[in-house]
Amino acid sequence: MDALEADHDFLLAGGVFNEDLIQRWIAQKRLEEREVRNRPHPYEIELYYDL
Repeated sequence: MDALEADHDFLLAGGVFNEDLIQRWIAQKRLEEREVRNRPHPYEIELYYDL
């Protein structure tokens, strides 16, 4: 997301996407990433919590 946020001019070329759409998409993906990051991975459960 950082790379896309830093350089997305190629998506703006030709009017395919607009700045608002790109910024909203980045914000949505960051929210999804945060939600996934706050939950344990199934392998973590197997390693540490599977009694």
